[in-house]
Amino acid sequence: MNARHHPVIALTGGIASGKSTVERCFTDLGIHVYDADQAAREVVEPGTDGLEQIIEAFGPEVIGEDGRLDRPAMRQRIFADRDARHTLESIVHPRVRQRLQQLALADTGPYCLLAIPLLAEHIGHYRWVDRVLVVDADEATQVERLIARDGIDEALARRILANQATREQRLAVADDVIDNRGGAIALEPQVAALHERYLALAAHDR
Repeated sequence: MNARHHPVIALTGGIASGKSTVERCFTDLGIHVYDADQAAREVVEPGTDGLEQIIEAFGPEVIGEDGRLDRPAMRQRIFADRDARHTLESIVHPRVRQRLQQLALADTGPYCLLAIPLLAEHIGHYRWVDRVLVVDADEATQVERLIARDGIDEALARRILANQATREQRLAVADDVIDNRGGAIALEPQVAALHERYLALAAHDR
């Protein structure tokens, strides 16, 4: 994928697994982390062909007064309509992958990370990354964190988890795993060790 042999690491994990904390740890080490959710917003900004295709598919009613995608209206539209959701994903997802690939190619660090929450669900489209790093936490820990973070009840927390890839599916695609059952203090040494591993990979491929 990259003529510079610049390692590209895909970072993923289930909801409330601690991905954001891990991202910050790598950022603190001077490594760039490019976020798929941010890319998804960029590829449907006003003036993009992504937004034009959404208007063609769903009509102007999904555009707000500011000319941007009305996300609440779009969520309502696709919530109970699987075909509409697939249509939206077929517009947004390829553009997100292209954007992430562009960012990775342009990155000037020794390696970079791509934060992709739904990586396990779409792993076939990311064969070009060099390694997959999974932030892992057991379901009980995720449920506990979701309840505390979002103020929801356990039943809703478990329904949210049920709509994602399973822990086993994520671990099956992992090259590297960070165990985040112990909280933030236990993360830093794990990140530091992986940072050294990725720097060694970058030096080897140079």
